[in-house]
Amino acid sequence: MPQAILTAEPVDEAAMAALARQIAPRLKPGDCLLLDGPIGAGKTAFARALIRARLGRDEDVPSPTFTLVQTYDDGTTEIWHCDLYRLTDVTELAELGLETALDSAICLIEWPDRMGTMAPQDALSLQFDALADRHRVRLSGSKAWAERLNGLRHAG
Repeated sequence: MPQAILTAEPVDEAAMAALARQIAPRLKPGDCLLLDGPIGAGKTAFARALIRARLGRDEDVPSPTFTLVQTYDDGTTEIWHCDLYRLTDVTELAELGLETALDSAICLIEWPDRMGTMAPQDALSLQFDALADRHRVRLSGSKAWAERLNGLRHAG
């Protein structure tokens, strides 16, 4: 049963990046982050900051809206940044190779509702909200995730 880990509000892009930089070194191959929320709520900005933190450089990290998947190698593992918004059928996940990546890579998945029952039960869920004058991100996951992310601070 997922439990609340952290709610960060208000969040601007700098605070979102700071949170991503705190989470990045705690990830390992096989981890999946489900980035859920409406367009413009900060999902891609968060993923971009996390990928840059893992790579240790200011890499160009485009949104994978049209390519569906962008991959990166941080020297120890692959990072898959997926945007499933344009996915029309859950069977397309196999064509992307996502099933294999979920076992061996760090996967950041935008629009995880498109995964249906294929969404990993042990994933860390991040719910992004674009409120009238601010953004909010809520993290939830298993007890194991809560323990791994113990000590996270909201910088906003």
